[in-house]
Amino acid sequence: MSEIIGYNVDGEIVDTQSYTGGGSEIKFDNSKEALEIIRHSCAHLMAAAIKELYPDVKFFVGPAIEDGFYYDMRVSKSDGSKLGEDDLAIIEKKMKELALAKTSIVKINSTKSEVAAKYADDDLKQEVLKRIPDGAVSLYSQGGFEDICRGPHIPNTIFARFFKLTRIAGAYLGGDENREMLTRIYGTAYADKESLNEHIRIIEEAKKRDHRKLGTEMKFFTFDESVGVGLPIWLPNGSRLRSRLEHKLYRTHRLRGYEPVRGPEILKSDAWKTSGHYANYKENMYFTVIDDQEYGIKPMNCVGHIKVYQSEIRSYRDLPLKFFEYGVVHRHEKSGVLHGLFRVREFTQDDAHLFCMPSQIKENVYEILSFVDTLMNAFGFSYEMEISTKPAKAVGDDEVWEIATKALKDALDEKGLKYGIDEGGGAFYGPKIDIKITDALKRKWQCGTIQGDFNLPARFNLEYIDENNERKQPVMLHRAILGSFERFIGILLEHTAGELPFWIAPTQVVIIPIGEAHQEYAKEIYAKLLDMNIDSEIFSKNETLNKKIRNAEKQRVPMIIVLGDNEVANRGVALRDRRAREQKDISLDDFYSLVQTKLNEVNI
Repeated sequence: MSEIIGYNVDGEIVDTQSYTGGGSEIKFDNSKEALEIIRHSCAHLMAAAIKELYPDVKFFVGPAIEDGFYYDMRVSKSDGSKLGEDDLAIIEKKMKELALAKTSIVKINSTKSEVAAKYADDDLKQEVLKRIPDGAVSLYSQGGFEDICRGPHIPNTIFARFFKLTRIAGAYLGGDENREMLTRIYGTAYADKESLNEHIRIIEEAKKRDHRKLGTEMKFFTFDESVGVGLPIWLPNGSRLRSRLEHKLYRTHRLRGYEPVRGPEILKSDAWKTSGHYANYKENMYFTVIDDQEYGIKPMNCVGHIKVYQSEIRSYRDLPLKFFEYGVVHRHEKSGVLHGLFRVREFTQDDAHLFCMPSQIKENVYEILSFVDTLMNAFGFSYEMEISTKPAKAVGDDEVWEIATKALKDALDEKGLKYGIDEGGGAFYGPKIDIKITDALKRKWQCGTIQGDFNLPARFNLEYIDENNERKQPVMLHRAILGSFERFIGILLEHTAGELPFWIAPTQVVIIPIGEAHQEYAKEIYAKLLDMNIDSEIFSKNETLNKKIRNAEKQRVPMIIVLGDNEVANRGVALRDRRAREQKDISLDDFYSLVQTKLNEVNI
């Protein structure tokens, strides 16, 4: 189809029902603009279907989102039970019927007071109206369904016929965990069947790669409600992976001129008041009282690193100063958004803060971007960048924000690097460059960040002595590349489907002695591999050889070596290389050379 479904007028998407002239056409295709219209309309199509199936339903909001749409509602079946995953197919069938009816979607212009009177008995509609300024309000209708909405929408339901409902979940009213839990149904839609089917394929593949499933199978981590939700417990395999990652990063940090530091886990609330966290981030923090003094558990590492900077007088000759820390932080995340390792309440950041002169901003941003590029290539991720500007809730003057934002833009512009703009998406203390990686399923994840900050140095009166013996204020660059170890490991597990590269795998070799007589030889190899900084495990349980091999395969161990009489006698190993998909007999020396080569494949 090449039909026009909307227009782009000065950067705003306008549907055909609202169009008054100007701008460029938006055709029915899979462009970002077209999908926003299609998906928003598909949310209404879903709501119309649900209204027919469950007439007592009440609707809250139903927006388009990055990869689809959702609708929040208060709904139950005739017997009072809640909707479940099994009901999605029934809703889809009704949606298909409504889409193929080719019903026109009509915009109705009204006022807030008129709409409020119309929906006087609908508490959820009243909640929606609270979020709308006084004055003009629009509604959209299709057949027997109507809802408050600013648009944009397709002109006819036939344009919303390629869709899939993906999941059902709970969602607090307005995102407030103290309010009612509504039902949220997610879905996606495309302009053609082929694109929809590819998306469905990716969803199914993602289910197989779910890091929570893989983490359990590979014995990486667990959660225990008696300990608390959102608090991962790292098992030996997962801990080895983290340790290996930390050691690799430690080396490359030091080579790049970073110094390790460590700040306290809790700081007096006075420090958080000075930083602005108390006023702007308090709802995300945990607090305790010790000796009648309030303390805040750190949600970020920046204040501790500021105190390191303040521990002595700094000269311009000292700058830039680069401090890094694997800093454990705690944030009060709502229980409804917790999700495996992706969203937790305790996590560890690969955090760093650079203190430099304004003239050094660009060169240090370049250094960080080089670091990012090296690491992302090592893990096989492509990435893109986005500059996030001043949010509604922020500290510091507009002028300072403009200087900091321009500094980041200039750094990227001068290198000819492409980036998007996320208006209002910055941290409360400064603008930032977000690093968004793309995984094997073409999903985008926000991980690393570079934040330019003139505000915190001013709030803490940070100084250095310049070449004229005058006191000047340094610039602070906040930097995380992986983001957090937890989230990154979750992404890495799904990206690789658990098939971690040899250099980072928690168990790189499984050693299987066939009998008791081969145990000493196994222990010798184990000790040698450990000396080479290679983690191995001896499978010596009283199990069959096939079962031992199956268990190793289940953990996706890159290499398995089997030791029997011939191997002991000939000082060799029977090697099963999972990545190369081959089996062979090789000498022990050749095996050591092979694993050393594998270990050195990536040099970060």
